[in-house]
Amino acid sequence: MVTTSPSVAEIASGLRLAIVRTSRRLRQDALEAEGQGVLSPTLNSALATIDLHGPLTPSELAERERIRRPTATRIVSSLTELGLVSRTPDPSDGRGFLVATTPAGAALMKRLRKRKNAYLAKRMRDLGPDEVETLARASEILERLLEGESVTGT
Repeated sequence: MVTTSPSVAEIASGLRLAIVRTSRRLRQDALEAEGQGVLSPTLNSALATIDLHGPLTPSELAERERIRRPTATRIVSSLTELGLVSRTPDPSDGRGFLVATTPAGAALMKRLRKRKNAYLAKRMRDLGPDEVETLARASEILERLLEGESVTGT
């Protein structure tokens, strides 16, 4: 019997599905525990981006999140109403504003990240040392794949 190795496209398909499912489960677990149902995946993603890269203009947020500027503005309004981000005048553009996480927003993101890390670490405890090392290496490879990608994906 002849066995053939999976093609790069087949491996990419399986890897994509595993990444998407893992990401969804991490997000669901963390938001159920810490988000109190307040944050949608869209608001969570935007808050994470603002926390990591802020302060940002709404246009910068839109670019990083790959959404339209009006959508970013609506998201910022929702996060502001929740007390998770604040707006300040943009010193380089008197008509614009910058958005940054508030202490409450930063604390929530810290709790969400901690929860996601704990969820994944708990599941990794059942793996053997070789499997953990394989995941460590995969993490490095995935980061390297993304290094050359610009914010807009071009």
